[in-house]
Amino acid sequence: MTAPDGTPLDALEPDDLDGHTIDELADYLDAGMRPADPSIDDSAACQNALAAILRVRQASHGSLEAAALVEAPADESWIGNVLANISIESRSGRDVPLRPRSASEQPVMTEGAIRSLIRRTGDGVPGVLIARCRLDGDVTVLGSPVRVVVELAVVPGAAIPSTADLVRGAVARAVSEQTDLVVEGVDVVVRDLLPETPAATEPETPGATGTTDATDTEGTR
Repeated sequence: MTAPDGTPLDALEPDDLDGHTIDELADYLDAGMRPADPSIDDSAACQNALAAILRVRQASHGSLEAAALVEAPADESWIGNVLANISIESRSGRDVPLRPRSASEQPVMTEGAIRSLIRRTGDGVPGVLIARCRLDGDVTVLGSPVRVVVELAVVPGAAIPSTADLVRGAVARAVSEQTDLVVEGVDVVVRDLLPETPAATEPETPGATGTTDATDTEGTR
């Protein structure tokens, strides 16, 4: 299995998720997280991945049920891409320094924790599911400018510019409030439409296909 960028996940997942794979975490959720597995429960990377998997399932469940009702094959490729990115982003990555409160302190926050914060914040915007996020810049140097890049899918009929603005503002606030990164901008790219669920109230945009980009061109601090 490979990620959208060609990374071999069979080789990458165990190191990123403390010895576990996305499939194992999904099975753990299906079993109600019983019996308890400390190697999963005590792993920050696994917990971040579990939370992201739950959000993906919540976003896709109604869509797949609707497809089954009309006996149409459900296209789950976008779900696979999101899960692949979750596996990559959940790894600890670089240590990101925080401002010390005393000369003897050297506090850090892992890059994986920040990516999970960004994904959780973006997923909290109605009608949005984060597909991928990354931090561009030298996050290992306190005060170095960083750009946040967020790729997402939205529900059909959503006003893409205003939705992108909501995600951009929410992510900028969350990163500013919970980290010491100097964010010079948040770029939002709308990559796909979420399969419409039976409960969706927004009218579907006729002929809405392909990829639509909405990218920030101004810095956000």
